[in-house]
Amino acid sequence: MDNFDAGLASETSRRRFLRHAALGTVGLAAAPALAQQLVDLKLPGGNAERPMTSAFPGKGSMILQRVHPPLLETPMEVFDKSVFTPNDQFFVRWHWADIPTSIDVETFRLNVFGHVNRPLSISLAQLLRLPRVEMAAVNQCSGNSRGLFQPRVAGAQWGNGAMGNAKWLGVRLRDVLDLAGVKAGAVQVRFGALDQPVVAGAPDFEKALDIDHARDGEVMIAFGMNGEQLPLLNGFPCRLIVPGWYSTYWVKMLNSIEVLPGPDDQYWMAKAYKIPATPGANVAPGARDFPTVPINRMIPRSWMTSLPDGQAIAYEASIPVGGIAMGGDCGVAKVDVSSDGGRTWYRTTLGADEGRYSFRRWDGRVPLRRGANPIMVRCWNTNGVAQPMKPIWNPGGFMRGNIETTTIIAA
Repeated sequence: MDNFDAGLASETSRRRFLRHAALGTVGLAAAPALAQQLVDLKLPGGNAERPMTSAFPGKGSMILQRVHPPLLETPMEVFDKSVFTPNDQFFVRWHWADIPTSIDVETFRLNVFGHVNRPLSISLAQLLRLPRVEMAAVNQCSGNSRGLFQPRVAGAQWGNGAMGNAKWLGVRLRDVLDLAGVKAGAVQVRFGALDQPVVAGAPDFEKALDIDHARDGEVMIAFGMNGEQLPLLNGFPCRLIVPGWYSTYWVKMLNSIEVLPGPDDQYWMAKAYKIPATPGANVAPGARDFPTVPINRMIPRSWMTSLPDGQAIAYEASIPVGGIAMGGDCGVAKVDVSSDGGRTWYRTTLGADEGRYSFRRWDGRVPLRRGANPIMVRCWNTNGVAQPMKPIWNPGGFMRGNIETTTIIAA
């Protein structure tokens, strides 16, 4: 990672400013230009067109879901190029709009405190000197594909692109906690960040993990992404990586780690990001008063990326198809495809295994008939869990994971 180290070293001698535009200026000035190019996410509830934008610093062409705070979705065709999502098209999701537009890397500190023997204030230079680890892992928004829920639920109406896969470089959270000396009786670890609420009295965005999870050796504090520094919009100078769990726990611009002697009872754990405590987090639309738990582990998913939905092609007896799959909290075991509504399934060939938390490429072939061909993709993970045929529903629009269908028109 020589290029990474050299780049970061050059940043430590000065204040790191955003290039081209500050976050606060992106949006209104760019809106007229954005409206000239729209993408149809084909959401069943309508209102499915979104502008494309390249106006955000460090980002290429992205689907604009929201300006304040920035919500940028990755176009599905990006996932067909590689199992690793390029940094400049990696999705962006913030909870609060008051995001620092610059970070002084010389004065930045990561503070570790609470139920510890030695409270710490760690500089970025000190963090870089700790033993490093690298891991491929999918970062997926809890509400990825929310726009496909029927009936529609409140929240950002994402298509399938609120996700990305990267090789994350950083240090083990366990090593940092060991430096501070966790006291006996610790229950959870709470993580805070530099972004701030825009409404007086609103709760700071904070998330917590059980102490054993935080110390499992896989949870990371990352400062590198796909061989480069973290983009500011993806959490520079460092962020939490929680492999196999939804990205609400992957706290960006991480600046505080608090060890707690009891469970975190603050808003973002006690009330937000709760799912039904039912199989598949599924309840009937309109259901009330069901028990809930904090969202946690991801589930298997897969998509066809080689052709977009609704694509018209010349008729052939069969065609090659390909895409990506993820096992969720474990690896991908197999992926099957069908072009007849799920009556007949064909095994695909899996690409290189980049690690159990990574996307995995699949390629196969399906027969066609003239007219509409609904091509379905189904993933099994290494724990034996398969994607279900029927979609779930819950009021948060969380954890969609059913078999997805891409319709190809053969003429």
